[in-house]
Amino acid sequence: MAGLIRKNFDTEPEEVRPFEEDKGEVRLVNLDGGPVGRAVFQPGWQWSKHIKPIAGTDSCQAAHVGYVVSGRMRIVMDDGEEAEFGPGDFMICPPGHDAWVLGDEPVVALDWQGFGDYAKRS
Repeated sequence: MAGLIRKNFDTEPEEVRPFEEDKGEVRLVNLDGGPVGRAVFQPGWQWSKHIKPIAGTDSCQAAHVGYVVSGRMRIVMDDGEEAEFGPGDFMICPPGHDAWVLGDEPVVALDWQGFGDYAKRS
């Protein structure tokens, strides 16, 4: 066993990736099992506007396993399925979706699976 591990998204992230137009960022800490990310999506953020130019795909191809700390977000899958997520919601979201912030509060979300390559510039 490795013992206690402490990582801090605010003061000691291993990487910070800003979104287009200052609409947020993802901060990553690396663990043995892979990176964990905390994203802040600002009001007006939408994947197809602020991440698509970075990702270069028609929809988000990351699979997410996450938890919404604050704010509200709508996710629409490529097949038309959609859902809204808010504070306290755990989510599993497969690849092939668009998403955007609802309202005027930033969305803060933690993700254990999908942020490793998210918003990563080539």
